[in-house]
Amino acid sequence: MAELPDVNLVRQTTQESHVDAAPGRPDTKKSYSGYSDEKAGQLDDEKGGVAHTHETDHEEEMQHYTAGDPFPVDPNAPEEEHQLTIRALIVGSALGAIVGASNIYLGLKTGFTFGPQLFGAIFGFAIIKPLSKFFTDNKVLPHWLWGGEFGPKENVCVQTAATSAGGLGILFVSGIPAMYRLNLLSFNPADDIGKLFALTIAVAYFGVAFVIPLRKYFIIHQKLVFPTPTATAFTIRSLHSGKTGAIAARKKSLCLLITLLAALAFKVATGYAPGVLFDWHIGWTLYRLGWTSIIALENYGWWLEFTPAFFGAGMLSGLNASWSYLGGTVLAWGIIAPGLIATGKAVAIETSDEFPLKSIMAMKFKTFEDYVYAPSPRYWLLWPGVLIMLVFSFVELGMSSGSLIRAAGGLKATIQKRIERFQHRNDPNYVFVDEGDNDPCPPEDRVPNYAWTGALALSMLLSITLISTQFNMNVGEVILANILGFLFSFIGVQSAGDTDINPISTVAKASQLVFGGIAKGQHLAEVDGMRLNLVGGVVAGGAAAQSTDMTGDLKTGHLIGAKPKVQFVAQLVGSTVASFLTVGLFVLFTKASPCILYPPEDGQCAYGAPSVSAWAAVATAVTAPKLPIPPSSGYTAIGLSILAAITVVVKHLWIPRKYWHWVPNWNAIGLGFVVPQTYYATAMGFGSIFNYVWENKNPAQFDMYGFPLAAGLLAGEGLGGVVQALLTVAGVGGDGVTRGTSVGCPGFEFCG
Repeated sequence: MAELPDVNLVRQTTQESHVDAAPGRPDTKKSYSGYSDEKAGQLDDEKGGVAHTHETDHEEEMQHYTAGDPFPVDPNAPEEEHQLTIRALIVGSALGAIVGASNIYLGLKTGFTFGPQLFGAIFGFAIIKPLSKFFTDNKVLPHWLWGGEFGPKENVCVQTAATSAGGLGILFVSGIPAMYRLNLLSFNPADDIGKLFALTIAVAYFGVAFVIPLRKYFIIHQKLVFPTPTATAFTIRSLHSGKTGAIAARKKSLCLLITLLAALAFKVATGYAPGVLFDWHIGWTLYRLGWTSIIALENYGWWLEFTPAFFGAGMLSGLNASWSYLGGTVLAWGIIAPGLIATGKAVAIETSDEFPLKSIMAMKFKTFEDYVYAPSPRYWLLWPGVLIMLVFSFVELGMSSGSLIRAAGGLKATIQKRIERFQHRNDPNYVFVDEGDNDPCPPEDRVPNYAWTGALALSMLLSITLISTQFNMNVGEVILANILGFLFSFIGVQSAGDTDINPISTVAKASQLVFGGIAKGQHLAEVDGMRLNLVGGVVAGGAAAQSTDMTGDLKTGHLIGAKPKVQFVAQLVGSTVASFLTVGLFVLFTKASPCILYPPEDGQCAYGAPSVSAWAAVATAVTAPKLPIPPSSGYTAIGLSILAAITVVVKHLWIPRKYWHWVPNWNAIGLGFVVPQTYYATAMGFGSIFNYVWENKNPAQFDMYGFPLAAGLLAGEGLGGVVQALLTVAGVGGDGVTRGTSVGCPGFEFCG
């Protein structure tokens, strides 16, 4: 699933390319599904003279497989007595924690995240499968505690725990940091631990609680595709296909592990020599060699960064999304920004007394007039970027709303029938029409109604108690935020099920508009209005994003035949881990790099945090007495947004679907305006080209190693960023004086 800061970079099975406020979806007919892996594995086995008859039977069965139904039962597979085990919860939560840590780093950098589904499925198999024989033969440890033979259904439990444990990062790369930037909380996040836990817990459990009824409607009745969860199910199935699966799993996991460790080590090393190993400041180097005018290249942010994470992101995003992002970056920072400086529509800040170095990144100004008439190029470009992404997402949703309208109509009919049955429950003359139970899951394996309704009631009560006491919101406002979360989840699940796109982060901006209107209606002070705006938006958007991801997990379990009640427990356990993990990581990163929350006057910070800027800008705009938007920026935003809307309409009405990958992705273009780090777009462009060439030159090898390589690069750099933060807090990180070098850095100042 995906969005601006929640863009899951996992290859999907649909042909079109989408980005939910960021380039996170590919434009390909293939997928990283286990089915293609199974074929590749069979080729390897055939070379070695190994025959697996029941795996061939699997392929024959899959030829008659009906999309949306559970996979055919493998008669040769061992019976899994225990799907819910301690080992599955521990391993899954640990893998989710790794992805969650990486996503906090990546989200604060550019707003990108990647989904833990396939990561948890592959690595979970690689960790538990070799140990399962020990657990099976062990007569001391009970199987209900540690499990026996590791099968696909327990593998689903692992990846479910991983997905929920790796979630909630969206809160800490968007709305919550925006509160600090607007001085709505304490200066030091460590002093707000109670409030941060309250907000996280309020979102986590409420988002999980109402997933179960969504499962029955969207997965059982509508049979939505859910491309990434379906690809994960195919992968799990192939991993457990005898020796073929074991061979494929070993190759995938080894590639992923080696890549992850290499990227981690490289990232840590770059913290001590950033100008040599990581960032090549070409403009600065050529300036020092005598080409003085080329310093403009440095001032506008154009240099190369050897970032494994965003090279991997380009691999997973595909050509359309990556090059749309790069195109938006060139338009914003290569054409518009220099034009703004040349015409006096924006100003730059000098950052050096000795060299002609300037910054165009400032986001805070002394007076209202400075915001409107003397902004930085970054602030000026923020408004077109935000409006492009908002308009594009809503128009795309509107043009694709046929299925959403049908879904709403079907849900309305279902609710009406339930109400009618309840009203006539005591009428002996009323005839109930039995529509039958088409859920293939046995009743004893489902989540009981009392369990999910009780969890929903308790989570709602918990949310009301925590938010109203910690953030001074009244009960009605908290309930409204939760209702908006439920409505947004309906949109998110339908969109994710149809297209693999989770538009929640962008759609949640609508909640900011709602609470902005409430604040003005109540005549709240500007500070109180912004707090209500951001807290309400975080609760609504976070709960919806959580429920959308959890529904995708239930789709994976449905295809494999796993028990929903086991997944429900895994989701609750993983959400508990995420609640503590994300708060701790947020405190760690902000302590190591305070500029995340409080950018300096020149706006330069290692963490661009574009989603934070977007949330803060919307909160300011809807609560301020006057719009702090430069007129020329506003007109440009309106013009480009109209062009984006026209593009979407033309695409849906007159362009055949097979050509959609040639249509520019305006969400990605908008992100290019919001993210000032041009080197991320460059890295993604190269990554997408590498991916395209590899896929066409050697499809079998690509199917085997493509995802593990890209995921290892992403997770490795993310974890390396966590290690760097720990080293900085411990006082042993690079500083360019006693530890590390500033060689290659502009102005000879350490740039790590």
